[in-house]
Order: sequence, then C-alpha cells, then structure tokens
Amino acid sequence: MSFAPVTRRSGTRGERVRSALLVLPAVVVAAVVVGGGLGATALQALGLMPVAGPVTPGLEAFTAHSDDLIAAIVVSLAIAASATVIAVVVGTAAAVVIAAGKTGSRVLAGLGATAITVPHLIGAATVGLLLSDAGVLPRLLGIAPDAWPAWVGGPLWGAVIVEFAWKESAFVALVVTGTLATRIATYDETAALLGAGRWKRFRHVLLPLTAPTIVICATISFVYALGSYEVSWLLGRSYPEPLPVLAVRLFQGVALDSRPEAAAVALVTSAIALAVVGLAFAALRRTAVWR
Repeated sequence: MSFAPVTRRSGTRGERVRSALLVLPAVVVAAVVVGGGLGATALQALGLMPVAGPVTPGLEAFTAHSDDLIAAIVVSLAIAASATVIAVVVGTAAAVVIAAGKTGSRVLAGLGATAITVPHLIGAATVGLLLSDAGVLPRLLGIAPDAWPAWVGGPLWGAVIVEFAWKESAFVALVVTGTLATRIATYDETAALLGAGRWKRFRHVLLPLTAPTIVICATISFVYALGSYEVSWLLGRSYPEPLPVLAVRLFQGVALDSRPEAAAVALVTSAIALAVVGLAFAALRRTAVWR
C-alpha cells in the first residue's frame, strides 16, 4: 500500500521572482556573515593574512599537524554519526508515540520539551556526574569504580555520544511531531480504515512523508555534533581530540604561528559540514515529497 503525494504547483515566473526578493535580504546578510568568516579563515589558513610576520602563501598550516588532523576527523565523524543515528531513531519513535496520543504521550512530550531547554554545557555536566566511575548511576547500582565502564574519557567516547543523542533526540522528536500533526495524520487514518496495520502505515505512510523532515533534523544534529566544543572537551579524552577541541587548543596557543593551524582545522570542519549539507539537499531532492 502506498500513497502518492499531491503534485506541487510550481508557480508563475512573477511569483517565483517575488518569493526570491522576499528572502533576498536574509540571504545577503547570511552570505556576508558566513562568507566573510569563511573567507577570513581561508586566507589565514593559506598564509595570506598572517597575525604576525610576512605573507607566506602555502599549505603548511594543513600539514603541520597532519596526523592529529586525520585522527580528529575520524573521531569527529564517528561521534557525530553515532549520536545522529541514535537521535534519529529515538526521536522518530518518540514522535510517533506522541502523535498517536497513547498513554504517557503527554509525559513523553513534556520530557522532550524540557530536554530541549537544557543547554549542552549543563547537559554535559549532568551526563558526566551520572556516568562517571564515581557518579550517581554506578553508586545507585552498587558497582565499584574499577568495574564501571569508562563512559567519561573512555576510548569509545560513550558519554559524549550519550549527551548528543539525548539532546538531539528531543529536537528530532519535537520537529517530527509537528510534521505528524499536519495532514499526515489524515493519510494515516485513511490507511488504517483501508486495513493497513501499524507497521505498514509506518513504512508506507509515515516514514515516506516524514523523510524530508528526518533528513533535515539529522543534518542539523550531525553538523552541530561535528562542531560542538564544550561537550567533547568536558566528557572526552585528551587524545585524539575532535576537530573543534583541536582548533580551540591551537588558537589559544602561546605562539602566534599556531593561529593559521587553528584556522586550517576550522576550515576543514566547515568543509565537512558544508559537504554533509550538500549531500542532505541531494537526498531531499530525490524524495517524492520534495518533488
């Protein structure tokens, strides 16, 4: 069983021009701010805008800490991907429960709304106090510190992934719930009247129609986890460092010649984030709802 989406009216040329003019001021401001920041970072990373000394064009800033940079890329991608997958699965499941209006849905919605208001720094401190070897959870369970897994500062970055997944799952649940509360509920009810079970309705109705929303939420969660500094710094290991932690450490170095290296790390982070956003838009254009 499947439901074909309603064909979207493309609009006349005049309507498209007026729509473009309405968003033009916001696009110009965003382009100036983001483009100016990325441009200055690129010039500094390439040695064209040094903090001190003569202009020395080159790629030395990218190769000065090549091993650390590669390790940071791997760690950052692993953390962001793991946290995003968990957040999307948990958030989508919570959204379905909330939209269904079953028992406990209001409590779940309240917990999600509360989690969104908690800043990531406070969330990281809370997760650290909960999951450390001398934290609240091992004490409640009566587990000795040496027998408790290394969630905080461990090799698998468990506490970092848990914090990102917890916070971003609430965000995903909120956005997907809003999508399910629209006309999708009508499609779901129609499919139920036609005899479709819960799994078929989820697979053929809810999932295809919410796919664009899920892709957008996943992209936002991934990019945020990729560039977030405080959570990885507070709960993670000292080495290898994720990209934002490495960039901040180099930027705060005593020697001024480490500033281009910090700019190079920030530029690599931005390039990865832009590539992920581009892939997300390419995936969105392939969905039936987008077309």
